[in-house]
Amino acid sequence: MKDKICVITGANSGIGKVTARELAKRGAHVVMLCRNEKKAERAKEDILRVCGHSRVDIVLADLASTQQIHSAAEHINKSYPKIDVLVNNAGLITNNTRATTEDGFEMTFGVNHLAPFLLTQLLLDKILVSERGNIINVSSEAHRFASFDLNDLQYQDRKYNGLKAYSSSKLCNILFTRELSQRLPAHVVSNSLHPGAVASNFGGGVSSFFGVVMQLARPFMISEEKGAETSIYLATSEEGFTVTGRYFKEKKVANPNKEASSSYNAKRLWEISEELLSTQFLPQNKAASV
Repeated sequence: MKDKICVITGANSGIGKVTARELAKRGAHVVMLCRNEKKAERAKEDILRVCGHSRVDIVLADLASTQQIHSAAEHINKSYPKIDVLVNNAGLITNNTRATTEDGFEMTFGVNHLAPFLLTQLLLDKILVSERGNIINVSSEAHRFASFDLNDLQYQDRKYNGLKAYSSSKLCNILFTRELSQRLPAHVVSNSLHPGAVASNFGGGVSSFFGVVMQLARPFMISEEKGAETSIYLATSEEGFTVTGRYFKEKKVANPNKEASSSYNAKRLWEISEELLSTQFLPQNKAASV
């Protein structure tokens, strides 16, 4: 990983921080894209103590704001000659009260799906410069519990359920990865993954039944280090640079559920995402197929 530039969202805690640390220890130049400056600075100090070099940077952005995503991407594009690895790791789960981003998107869908969709688009030119570009999307086995509805992705017409919204957004991560892999040129790959049930602070602020279950189950969960293994594997292994469009679990290719394997769902989600963000990302008639 020496001299490779890796951008990692949500890198100030949990598996994102472990991923950033381990890639930095392998010689990578790590760019931590984080929302909380104080937490990011503390995480950076921790990483610098063990990585053996000083190539660890922080870029601040709240992924609930498309304006901040644009600003962060502009800064990254101006500051770095290329991006070898992009890890879309940041995510959230909410209570059973529907909330929206500053752009009016349902919060979970906006942060967990639209944000990585937009960020990947804005950074793609720098990823294409890399000899072997690698886009990694952190999903979850929770996608299997989704009540997936392409006509109501933002829970505007259904009773809102935080866990169901989270599960649906994780299914979107897999569909996004699938469609992205079909539109990218051959030297760039994209894969998604399940990190495992990780004993981190994720979901700690959720007061619903799911939040209680998360707290009770914490002693039986895997460590953050174990949870980051598949992200690190995809960023560093030969398989991670050759296989594309697949879903990984425990560092091996796994089969997602039927809805996440649907080419129709993947293409339609892509179109809806473009419409919501008023953008056009890798039009099929201009993209090189892998």
